Amino acid sequence: MESEKTSENMGTSQPSEPGRGALSSDGGTSLREVLARTRALLLPKYGEGETRALQRFMFEQLKGWTPVDLAIRQDDLVSDFILGKVNDTINRLLHDEPIQQIFGCVDFYGLKLKVTRDTLVPRPETAELVDIIVRENDGRDLRVLDAGTGSGCIAVALALNLKFPEVTAIDISDGALAVARENARQLHVNVDFRKADILALPESLPGMQFDIIVSNPPYIAESEKPSLEANVLDYEPATALFVPDSDPLRFYNAILRAAATDMLVPGGRIYFEINPLFASKLLDNARQAGFADAAVLRDSEGRNRFLTASKSLDN
Repeated sequence: MESEKTSENMGTSQPSEPGRGALSSDGGTSLREVLARTRALLLPKYGEGETRALQRFMFEQLKGWTPVDLAIRQDDLVSDFILGKVNDTINRLLHDEPIQQIFGCVDFYGLKLKVTRDTLVPRPETAELVDIIVRENDGRDLRVLDAGTGSGCIAVALALNLKFPEVTAIDISDGALAVARENARQLHVNVDFRKADILALPESLPGMQFDIIVSNPPYIAESEKPSLEANVLDYEPATALFVPDSDPLRFYNAILRAAATDMLVPGGRIYFEINPLFASKLLDNARQAGFADAAVLRDSEGRNRFLTASKSLDN
C-alpha cells in the first residue's frame, strides 16, 4: 500500500477547526472531488494560477504526487487521513499562512530547503540573484561571503553550483542559523555558518578575505508595511524584513564600507538584492565607495532588483 507522506510541520502543528465547506468522506471521496472543492475554497483568495500551484505543492508534500499524478489519478479515493490534512492546509491558507511554512519546506534553485518562522521564504528573485552569480563566476576555489543568510538558500545554492568554492555565511539570528545548518547538512554541502552582525563588518570576521560578497539583507522600509500582505507581516520574521525609514540602506552601506577594505579582494565582486525604491541612492553610494562599474539590474518582472559591482584591481 502506498505510504502517505507528511511533513514535520504538518505532523506537529496544532489542529485547526475545519473551515466552512471542509471536505468530508461519505464512504469515499475521489481526488477529482477533493481538487474541485479545494479550488472552490481557495480561488476567491488566491486566483486561478496560484490556486493550481498550491494544489500541486500540497499533494506533492502529502502524497509525493507529481502534476502528472494529479491528472491521471482523478478517480483514486482519498483517505480520511489525507482529507484531514487537506482540510487543515486549506484552513491555514485561508488564514494567510504561507504554504511553505505549513509544510516547512520550499523549492529553491532546484533544491528542497527547510524553512520555519525564523526564516524568510526564499523568493524567485533571490534565485535569479544566484543565477547571475553562477553565470558570471566560472573560476575555481572562489571565497564567498553570504551576509544575512537566513535559511541558507543563497549560500547552499552557491556551494553546490560554483566550482569548489569556500562559502562563509553569517546571520544574527540563532534560529535562522540552525535552519541554515540543517539545510546544508541535508544536502551534504560544506558551508561555514557563523553568528555575526552585518553592521559589525569587517571586525566580526577578522582577517577574512573574499572574492564574492552577496547579500539579501532586510530592505523593506517601515513605511511600506501597510502595502504588505498578511502572509508576510504575520508569518515572517520582522528583523529579516524591515529597516527604519531614516536609514533604509544601513546594511548595504555597511557591506560597501567593509568591501572597500581588504575584506573584498581587488577584482572581487559584490551582489545585492535590493529594494527598487532605493536603487538610485544605493547606486550612488556604491560609486562613492569606489565601485566605478556599479550597475543596477532588473529582475524577470522588470523591476530594479539587483546591484552588482566589482572592486578595482588597483585597490
